[in-house]
Parts: sequence; structure tokens; C-alpha cells
Amino acid sequence: MAQSTATHSSWKEALARNRVFRSIVRRGLADTNRNRSLAVFGNFFLHIHPVKVNVRAIAFTRTFYLGGLAAASFMILVVTGVFLMFYYHPSVPRAYEDMKDLQYVVYMGPFLRNLHRWAAHAMVALVMLHMVRVFFAGAYRPPREFNWVIGVFLLVLTILLSYTGYLLPWDQLAFWGVTVGTNMADAVPWLGHHIKFLLLGGTQVNENALLRFYVLHCVVLPLALIVLLSVHIWRVRKDGGIYLGEPPHEGNPKSEIRNTLPLQVSEPS
Repeated sequence: MAQSTATHSSWKEALARNRVFRSIVRRGLADTNRNRSLAVFGNFFLHIHPVKVNVRAIAFTRTFYLGGLAAASFMILVVTGVFLMFYYHPSVPRAYEDMKDLQYVVYMGPFLRNLHRWAAHAMVALVMLHMVRVFFAGAYRPPREFNWVIGVFLLVLTILLSYTGYLLPWDQLAFWGVTVGTNMADAVPWLGHHIKFLLLGGTQVNENALLRFYVLHCVVLPLALIVLLSVHIWRVRKDGGIYLGEPPHEGNPKSEIRNTLPLQVSEPS
């Protein structure tokens, strides 16, 4: 046991002295609370999270990890989407044939496509459940109202990402789904016709619409979602972390109501 501990310590010291490791982790190994805090402050990937969090905030029943699971679904969509782009051409003669090749010719093509599709469904459901949980927890109230609005935009972007991917297979289901959706947009007062023309690149679902939906699905909407998601996580940190409810104090009307509730005494039978 002692030999194993000594080997582990020597391995850590050798790693801490390594020039490549020191160029990445400048503060060395986090052996104290101060060094752990400095490591979080100085790390590009970690500094977006708080240095310390309340234990109650990371309990599973507090958030059910819905936000983190939605972010993980988005990462799966990005990775599988990049692989799908290697086999897909956004043109009318090739789009449907490429989807058939993915289904029957490409190695692990069905697994890749189904993983992308089910991750998209899961992301929509998880974001909606996350919004419901935040609403019923009351985390939309000040000072978190701005972050709540960002969350609403993230939900809209998630739905738009799912919808724009609907046309890409270029089959009958996609064609009529986009036809119905753009006709619904056309019904918007004053701006409906312009929105439909902007989405389709014309007045009908054709190759222009396929190219526009492809660019929206693969470039514009994912970049917008990444930017808003970064702001969303950053605001969670700046607003004090996960919402734990209002602390009881004299000025809190809820605590006053709770403190003034009448004592329930059962009548003797």
C-alpha cells in the first residue's frame, strides 16, 4: 500500500514537472483549495463555472440534470452531424440518394443517422422539461429574468434546428412538412409573405429551399445556439448559481406567511 502511494506521488511530481503539462496547467496540480480555485480561474474551459457550488445545487433531484443532458444531446448532434455532412449533398438530385446510401451502403450509416435523429428528439424534450422545471421552481424571477428570456430563445432555436433538418432527406414527408410549415408562416400578419419567401428563396419548395434549410440547419442556427448557450451558462454563474429558493428572512413574505400559519390542533374524538 505504501509502495503504491509512493509510486502515485512520484508519478504526480513527474507530471507536474513536465514542460508540456506546465504549459497547459500553469498552476500545477490542485493540491490545495487555493490552487484548485486558481486552476478554475485560469482554465478557459472551467472558468465559466463557479469555483465553489452549494452541495444542494448539484443534487440530482434539484435539477434532474436536464440542462446538462440537453447540452450533451446537442454535442451528440454536432458530432453525428459532421459525420453525416461527409455523405450528404444539399441538391435535389443527390439529397434523397445520399439518404438511401446512408441507410443501405455506408458502414454504420443507419446507426449514425438514427443517433442523430433520436438525439434531436431528446434535445427538444429535455429543453422543454428544463423550462418547465425552471418555471415551477420560480427561477425566472429577478435577478434571473434575463436568463429566462435567453432560455426561451434557446428553446425556439432548438425547435427551429429540428424543423430545418426535416427537409434535408428530401422525401414526401419532408416536402409536405415544410410546405405546411411555411404556409403557417405565410399566415403571420404583414410579415408572413416575407418570412415564407426568406425561408424558401422563392414561392415554392424547391432546390433553393433545400439549400437555405441546409445552411440554416448546419451553420446559422448551431452558431446562434452556441453563443446563446455560452451566455446562458455564464449568467447562471453570475446570478449566483443554481436557484435554491428564497432564503427565509423577516422581509420574505413567504416566510412570514409560513411563520404565521395557525397551529393545527386536532379535536379530541
